[in-house]
Amino acid sequence: MKLRIATYNIHKGVSSIGSRPRIHAMKNAVGNLHADILFLQEVQGRHDLLAAKHATNWPEVGQHDFLAGDESYHVAYGMNAVYDHGHHGNALVSRYPIASFSNQDVSDHAFEKRGILHCVVRPADCGTDIHCFVIHLGLFSGSRKRQTLALVEAVRELAPPDAPLLIAGDFNDWTNQLSAKLRAELGVCEVFDETISRRGFGTYLRRLAGRGPTMAPARTFPAAMPFLQLDRIYVRGFTVENARVLHGGLWSRLSDHAPIVATLHLKK
Repeated sequence: MKLRIATYNIHKGVSSIGSRPRIHAMKNAVGNLHADILFLQEVQGRHDLLAAKHATNWPEVGQHDFLAGDESYHVAYGMNAVYDHGHHGNALVSRYPIASFSNQDVSDHAFEKRGILHCVVRPADCGTDIHCFVIHLGLFSGSRKRQTLALVEAVRELAPPDAPLLIAGDFNDWTNQLSAKLRAELGVCEVFDETISRRGFGTYLRRLAGRGPTMAPARTFPAAMPFLQLDRIYVRGFTVENARVLHGGLWSRLSDHAPIVATLHLKK
């Protein structure tokens, strides 16, 4: 089975400066990704103030439903931050049925609400469930470490050890401190790990000798000129055909994060 997936922090569907709506252009761009499963962060389920301010250019439904479009896609939304005029969180948009989903609060303090959205995706032609976890970790190192431990526990509790697994989102892990933990505890790889073998024979020998290069995720932030490694896709039970970051041009105007798109093959 071949699967095209993407992860994208949509910055609540507005521009970084002035909070101007970008959600309509974002819908067209996301639709052109032709992703089978889309992992979304900073999704505005409701925002009464922006809806009133931009009445003619603001969706009547939550951004997760708006981006999904028609009923051929299935949607799960995990509400994390709740305020007087609305709420936002993570979402999963899937071409395949979502058999079940749950959202776990992993907030480390009151000023930064975070959650882990777990979805069981059930493709009819696959013969097995795919367990998907949508992640947006905190801005502080201590928070991220504790939330990563919560993620490991959630995966072990909710997903069978032999089940195909996808974990994607905004990890805010610009120093790349969490990947080794996830690899060791969950048996996952990051979709850009495979590129290490294509960096030349000298690189391969240095890695065997323990002198690097360190396996590192792609740079996705800021979208106009990515410098920080914030967004990730970790997989288990899949081989990675290719993975790339979409940045510059249109993508630099839609959100402060660049999306990652990967093509995977389910292992038999």
